[in-house]
Amino acid sequence: MEELSIGFFGLIAILVVLFIVILYYVPILLWFSALVSGVRISLIQLVLMRIRKVPPQVIVRAMIESHKAGLQTVSRDELEAHYLAGGHVEQVVHALVSANKANIDLPFQMATAIDLAGRDVFEAVQMSVNPKVINTPPVTAVAKDGIQLVAKARVTVRANIRQLVGGAGEDTVLARVGEGIVSSIGSSVNHKAVLENPDFISKVVLDKGLDAGTAFEILSIDIADIDIGKNIGAVLQTDQAEADKKIAQAKAEERRAMAVALEQENKAKAQEARANVIQAEAEVPLAMADAFRKGNMGVMDYYKLHNIQADTDMRESIANPPQEDNDKEITD
Repeated sequence: MEELSIGFFGLIAILVVLFIVILYYVPILLWFSALVSGVRISLIQLVLMRIRKVPPQVIVRAMIESHKAGLQTVSRDELEAHYLAGGHVEQVVHALVSANKANIDLPFQMATAIDLAGRDVFEAVQMSVNPKVINTPPVTAVAKDGIQLVAKARVTVRANIRQLVGGAGEDTVLARVGEGIVSSIGSSVNHKAVLENPDFISKVVLDKGLDAGTAFEILSIDIADIDIGKNIGAVLQTDQAEADKKIAQAKAEERRAMAVALEQENKAKAQEARANVIQAEAEVPLAMADAFRKGNMGVMDYYKLHNIQADTDMRESIANPPQEDNDKEITD
């Protein structure tokens, strides 16, 4: 009896497992749900989906949603192909339904292309209906009078469905808007004109067509805040003056060094001249001795020359008295 009961329970377990396997590969409940929803699909197709490693519940739910929304352009083969290509079937169907309700022309091929390009097609459709506001980071610019201004803007954009594939994203839009703000502030005569009329920046930026080649359409650009920064003109002038000062000091130091070098050179030349005089004076006695030997000079000539030298020394002593004697006369 125990062996019979064990065999009976084993058979039941096998039957349960087989039933679960059959329900997995033959999703009867899913087929019935599609049938009552008005979607015609055979059990064989559901089994083949399992074999192709395509989840039947994803495809069937997408078909039911599209059928209930009145979309006649979505087929099972297209949904399976999009899933096998790595797409998001549910997001694509949601986007198609939303676009249909909002009277937006969005073909299935375009929706799948946008999805495979890595963009959220459902979010793009929602942004086409409800525009999105993008806050720019603080943009720093300098007016012609040298005053720095820091501006913040709010950019209202709407998704451009036709440009989602291959179009630039939000970063490009923000970069272009920042460039336009810098250009408009830089062309202003002074910062007061910008503070008095900030909408001038919005008009200039909008007229440049910054949304060309992007996945968005710029609806408006609103300047949220403008703050006054540094006086860049004064800072640049101060830096230039400091640089000129350093250049002048360097040139003055160069001239001083050249003057010192010239003075040292003159001193060297003077010392060389004195050395030449001393050498010449040292040769005078030799020349006189040679003149005596040759008879070119007599004793009387020597005495006469000696008297002239003594007379010259006396005159120099009278013209330049010693400093000690002068101090003594003053004291007396």
